Amino acid sequence: MTQTPGDAAGDRVRTALVTAGAAGIGAAICRQLAAQGIRVFIADIDGERALRLAASLPGAVAFPGDLQDQEAVATLGRELLDQHGGVDILVNNAGVSEVGPFTDSDPSTWDRMWRINLRTPMLLSHMLLPSMRGRGWGRLVYISTDGARAGAGGEGVYASCKAGLFGLAKTLAREAARDGVTSNVVCPGLIDTAMLRGVRQERPGMVDALLRTIPLRRPGLPDEVAGLVGYLASEQSGYVTGQTISVSGGVTMA
Repeated sequence: MTQTPGDAAGDRVRTALVTAGAAGIGAAICRQLAAQGIRVFIADIDGERALRLAASLPGAVAFPGDLQDQEAVATLGRELLDQHGGVDILVNNAGVSEVGPFTDSDPSTWDRMWRINLRTPMLLSHMLLPSMRGRGWGRLVYISTDGARAGAGGEGVYASCKAGLFGLAKTLAREAARDGVTSNVVCPGLIDTAMLRGVRQERPGMVDALLRTIPLRRPGLPDEVAGLVGYLASEQSGYVTGQTISVSGGVTMA
């Protein structure tokens, strides 16, 4: 018998919040989840793009806002709780990076990266996890980076912040397991997104050198990341928790 998300939730369609969901990997995740019958809430600073994507997906809702603004993040969490009773699936996808040697980085930019890459996922998890536990079902998915696992020159601050998601996800996997909530991390490697294309324009030699370190010798596709997220957000992944999984063409093997 085929089970839909609505069936599993007792006629209530599952819901998911995807941060930075309007483009790139985030948009691919939104489309994947929608294809699985999940109602998607799209949080993104690019409100127009989020609205366009939401209009193309059944029941999707856009939540424009700046995810480095912690009051805006708290407002997002409260709106989801007040209007929708929270969400069943939280995909913390938002991230921001500045590429360059660590000793050349500007410490004044570190707080911005920390807020988006780590504090926002912590705050949303803190706000939305209790309602998942109360329903006895939930999925936490954190999008980190393979650079935080394997190390990546030029991304010291970004990798440091994203590495914090490993500890958060594993801790919540243990704390919430008995309430039917799983918590996992997905670590993309080089993925063909606008961000990568921008870096390639600025530093073509660096990206080409990185591609040569990938056993599959190509960048990944957003849909290849989204497929794994879709599985981790599904009923079928209920026995998978506390894991860190790379989508990097074989750069990290574990």
